[in-house]
Amino acid sequence: MARVKKQQQQQAAENRDAQAPTGGNSDGGRRLSPLRVIGAALVAAIVVSAGVVGFQWWSAKASVEAKPWFAAYVDVTATPRFAFENLGATKTKDAVLSFVVASASDGCTPTWGAAYTLDQARASLDLDRRIARLQQQGGTVAVSFGGQRNDELAVSCIDETELKKAYSTVVDRYEVGTIDLDLEGAGLSDAAASTRRASAIADLQQERRAAGKSLAVWLTLPVAPSGMTSDATDAIAAMLAAKVDIAGVNLMTMDYGTSKDAKQSMVAASEQAVSAAQHQLGVLYDRNKTHLSDPSLWAKIGATPMIGQNDIEKEVFTLADAKTFNTWATSKGLGRMSMWSANRDKTCGSNYVDTTVVSDACSGVSQGKTTFASLLSAHFDGRISLGESAVTTAEPTSTAAVADDPAHSPYAVWATDDSYLKGTKVVWHHNVYVAKWWTKGDVPDNPVLNAWETPWTLVGPVLPGETPIPQPTLKAGTFPDWSGTTAYDKGTRVLFEGVPFEAKWWTQADSPEAASSNPDSSPWTPLTQDEIDKLLGGDSTTQ
Repeated sequence: MARVKKQQQQQAAENRDAQAPTGGNSDGGRRLSPLRVIGAALVAAIVVSAGVVGFQWWSAKASVEAKPWFAAYVDVTATPRFAFENLGATKTKDAVLSFVVASASDGCTPTWGAAYTLDQARASLDLDRRIARLQQQGGTVAVSFGGQRNDELAVSCIDETELKKAYSTVVDRYEVGTIDLDLEGAGLSDAAASTRRASAIADLQQERRAAGKSLAVWLTLPVAPSGMTSDATDAIAAMLAAKVDIAGVNLMTMDYGTSKDAKQSMVAASEQAVSAAQHQLGVLYDRNKTHLSDPSLWAKIGATPMIGQNDIEKEVFTLADAKTFNTWATSKGLGRMSMWSANRDKTCGSNYVDTTVVSDACSGVSQGKTTFASLLSAHFDGRISLGESAVTTAEPTSTAAVADDPAHSPYAVWATDDSYLKGTKVVWHHNVYVAKWWTKGDVPDNPVLNAWETPWTLVGPVLPGETPIPQPTLKAGTFPDWSGTTAYDKGTRVLFEGVPFEAKWWTQADSPEAASSNPDSSPWTPLTQDEIDKLLGGDSTTQ
């Protein structure tokens, strides 16, 4: 089966290119224990009684504390055939089998890679027996639906009842408690398919839980260093809206293409991508009125690098990258680690000439006796099955913050009606933010999905004992106030509502106010805080 490619996203636009292989699987995130809930409640009660701050408590109950787990993907239909059943004799016993897709002749019939029906896979691939052998040795399998090459079931099967039946047929046949939905291509972008899928999975999950069975659902999605695409976040939102209890989101940390800076290493790009996605997931849960703490969100994140040579020629995920990435992932508390794929976890033979061309059967890098699985699985000592019964529950969140104290804030407290130049620092909710561009009325801690949606960057918390840092300000009359009847030459500076602007070309009657909504066509550009500081030098006041 061909390798999967994933689309990428540029930081400020939906410019996507490469796609890549993978799929994902199951496990619940960490939740508050009863002791922590009671302790937090006591603290909140004390604070509220003091009249300082109030807390809103969502209905929450403790659930399973699942350990982070590792499982490599296995391309079931690839040639040569990979003996995943032998993983039962190793330390990494679990496997994510991929990919179940729609039949080319019947969109509601599940197949392996559109090449084998479930019965044909039993006969031709001996698949059922090999799964049973892995399970005999203590291994667990999860099944991945989708991928890039063929249609995920929800794309082709438009009858929701039949769609649910198709998913259920696979889950029941292989007795799995964890499924992965690897959404790429039309499986990711088709909004109608997304709605059908979410509804069918929600019904199946609720049905199984009512019968005392588990069904952990992982979404495997493309990611860029700037975070997930809008299609990916929409897919998560659709699942949450349908009340699917998502075990986690597995990120395809691979094939970044032009979304990665050419000088950035694969491991650095992956760390940046996963961090951005973790923030996005928190926003999505908050919008769904389910607040999760940072540790719980990290536990709901998985990562799947493509080991060795990626589909993009200059992108190579090395053994050193694997070791570094594992250290970083365990420090953050990721709930899962996978890799594409177990089939490829070995050095290519001497008869494989061009290792810059991706092989389904080797990594394209010299591994010696070291495997990527051994490096990526370190400290991920949980099992897929242990997290299958975990239930996502909301956690307490503050609805009223202690007011920022100007006398103990290093910078001015943000105000709705004030204008802020690029580079200006403010304090908001006990944190310092810096403006990325001229802004007015944009709340610094607005929970946006993407960094480019907000003009503010979080710098860090206000430290104990801090006092205001004197800031240079313009003296009255430094620049003339803008007038609609005056003609201004290029380079002329004016004040507009207290904000200094500079003319980019000759202009008359063009208000600087338009610079905020359409900066390219406006003849005015606001000066930055750094420009003001350099311009004024000693000819300024401090306050």
